[in-house]
Amino acid sequence: MTKVYVPRDAAALSMGADAVARAIAKEAKKAKADVEIVRNGSRGMLWMEPLVEVETAEGRVAYGNVSAGDVASLFKADFLNGGKHALSQGLTEEIPYFKNQERLTFARCGLTDPLSIADYQAHGGFEGLTKALTMDPADIVAEVTESGLRGRGGAAFPTGIKWKTVHDTDAEQKYVCCNADEGDSGTFADRMLMEGDPFCLIEGMTIAGIAVGATKGYIYIRSEYPHAVKAFREAIEILTEANWLGRKIQGSPYDFELYVRVGAGAYICGEETSMLESLEGKRGLVRYKPPLPAIEGLFGKPTVINNVLSFGSVPIILAKGGAYYRDFGVGRSRGTLAFQLAGNIKQGGLVEKAFGVTARELIEDFGGGTLSGRPVRAVQFGGPLGAYLPNDKLDTQMDYEAFMKVDAMVGHGGLVVFDDTVDMARMARFAMEFCTIESCGKCTPCRIGSVRGMEVIDRIIAGTDREANIELLKDLCVTMTDGSLCAMGGLTPMPVMSALNHFPGDFQRPPRAEAAE
Repeated sequence: MTKVYVPRDAAALSMGADAVARAIAKEAKKAKADVEIVRNGSRGMLWMEPLVEVETAEGRVAYGNVSAGDVASLFKADFLNGGKHALSQGLTEEIPYFKNQERLTFARCGLTDPLSIADYQAHGGFEGLTKALTMDPADIVAEVTESGLRGRGGAAFPTGIKWKTVHDTDAEQKYVCCNADEGDSGTFADRMLMEGDPFCLIEGMTIAGIAVGATKGYIYIRSEYPHAVKAFREAIEILTEANWLGRKIQGSPYDFELYVRVGAGAYICGEETSMLESLEGKRGLVRYKPPLPAIEGLFGKPTVINNVLSFGSVPIILAKGGAYYRDFGVGRSRGTLAFQLAGNIKQGGLVEKAFGVTARELIEDFGGGTLSGRPVRAVQFGGPLGAYLPNDKLDTQMDYEAFMKVDAMVGHGGLVVFDDTVDMARMARFAMEFCTIESCGKCTPCRIGSVRGMEVIDRIIAGTDREANIELLKDLCVTMTDGSLCAMGGLTPMPVMSALNHFPGDFQRPPRAEAAE
């Protein structure tokens, strides 16, 4: 029997992967070929989706941008044996985009059937959890601390310190919460992992529960990810049935139950305390700190809150040791990060690399430059609240401290590329406009400051008293940065000030007719 892999990832589905799978089944039946169609996750080469793979004696052979209309010609080209075709990409593992990555968190994504326990275990799944079940919880925390893992959601807080705080806090009930409200523009790594390797995330959350003494966990998934929600609910059912979740996991003394909760479209619920409010059935408003969620979190109990990629990194840390993971990366930025290439880029997709790779390497070597073929002028890092960096800053190493030195942040690993046609004054305005729409409204600097910021930038674009309004904008940005309750208002000035500092000429352009009206 020949295995043919057709992704079930949302990106592939949007490009007709279901129709491709049906066409392959139909054509195989017509040819009386013994074919098993496996609906795998995405390999991350999104510009090639749907990427169909065929298992051969030499390895898996890839065919890119396959449509249902291509299937008949693929069969004629003997693609079940890796035959040559116009859509052939060769051996998947040898495609430079994929070959030159360091896949730790995404090692299985695109390789396995996401909902097959046997497939998961055949590729190293549950090795970390099996080891954790035999360890003292404090030793698990120490291993994670040793790895140097920091929060992958953007804040980069040391994961081991957060876990130790929850571990050391006495309480009858503790919780583990996964923030899967991936709302940043240009990001899709959380979605890819949830759809392509949900068992990995569940394993990481379960290890966290054992480490800190939590018996219940919640994953908060954004409503815009219906395929991830469906895959994750199915994964929980499968693992509960197999006793990898629930009471006395695999005969151990540890219990851990996991529940899915779906957001309602609020960007602010990506902030951890707003997420807790939403999980408790309330409006997503930011909480004051202290108390920290690690001490008084969900329902007032000690709570570990981490991002999808943070939990997804834990299984390999437990399986191979903290020192193994720490050997990847540079400085205080250890391990790997799944960088997501988006915007005006020729080869958009996911690239998992050790910290230390430069933005230019990601954009040019992996991304192939801009889709338009024009020069790169600016790249926004870390979502809509991240800085815009010019071309001459793209040789900065991708690590947390190096980016702080250039007044930027790595964030969740998203890169949105712009060519030389972009108007950075209008991109600065977009940052303020985004904040006006997504602010929870609890604090004045964010709620009112973003509205005033948009008005001030409108006056600058229109050519009204520009120098005075630029000074006013700078002053407003200081107020928002220093006075906002959370990063929503506190970081909105980052893209604005980066545009103002790196692209001052865009704020001096002749007014457009529509801007003056």
